[in-house]
Amino acid sequence: MEPDLAPFRVDSGRGFRLKDHDPAGPRGLRLDKKAAEALLRQGVERLAELQDKLYAQDRWAVLCLFQAMDAAGKDGTIKHVFSGVNPQGCFVASFKAPSAQELDQDFLRRHIAHLPRRGEIGIHNRSWYEEVLVVRVHPRILAAQRLPERMVTKRIWKERLEDIAAFERYLARQGVVVLKFFLHVSPEEQRRRFLERLDQPEKNWKFSPGDVAERRHWTGYMHAYEQAIRATAAPHAPWWVVPADRKWLTRLIVVGAIVQALERLDLHYPPLGEAERAALAQARAALA
Repeated sequence: MEPDLAPFRVDSGRGFRLKDHDPAGPRGLRLDKKAAEALLRQGVERLAELQDKLYAQDRWAVLCLFQAMDAAGKDGTIKHVFSGVNPQGCFVASFKAPSAQELDQDFLRRHIAHLPRRGEIGIHNRSWYEEVLVVRVHPRILAAQRLPERMVTKRIWKERLEDIAAFERYLARQGVVVLKFFLHVSPEEQRRRFLERLDQPEKNWKFSPGDVAERRHWTGYMHAYEQAIRATAAPHAPWWVVPADRKWLTRLIVVGAIVQALERLDLHYPPLGEAERAALAQARAALA
């Protein structure tokens, strides 16, 4: 039995509260890990079918944004959910700290350079939301952007969220399906995963001392996420608040959300005209 996806989708930020979403998932969920893995395989196969039509039709583009606290499972989710798609029509852009050159540009510019073309699925591992999350929590980063002083007011976060919402509306009007995933992990589960990274040599490379320092700002980050979701959730650019304490549930919800969005597009292979069908018949005759 597949989980009901409705509780995880946020189409409107009105009244949204992060505390209403349990990082472990809904209580009473009648689904175990083994059953979820089988459903995930089915979802991956369905996503591959839909992506093939998306690429062939060449009308729509899909943009998936992934945001989360450290160790919430973004990389693993992307790896498993998109494991069956054709790399020719899919790409991942991972955004680290901006370079000196990028700091001299508007905050959307480096992300615009990695938008998907029609027929493609673009995956952004972190996104323009970093500008209202990490930058909001650490004001020194904002100072490094060297904005004109008159632009840095108490309204800057509200203004940036307004700009992001307007940009996502613009993308939707250009045929880009925007899906935003917040992988919601609990501080307890993050702590357990950090210890796992320290205890297992093959995972040591994933750990950074800065990860522990960021835990001290947990409350600030949760406030920033709540404000971002409230200000930018919309039917044309929904947020998916995905419980991340159980990785198998995270992956199942994400693949289900993407499949659901693609199925709403009425994707199909391009129909052939009479002249094109005649050309195919001639080609078949020549080959025969």
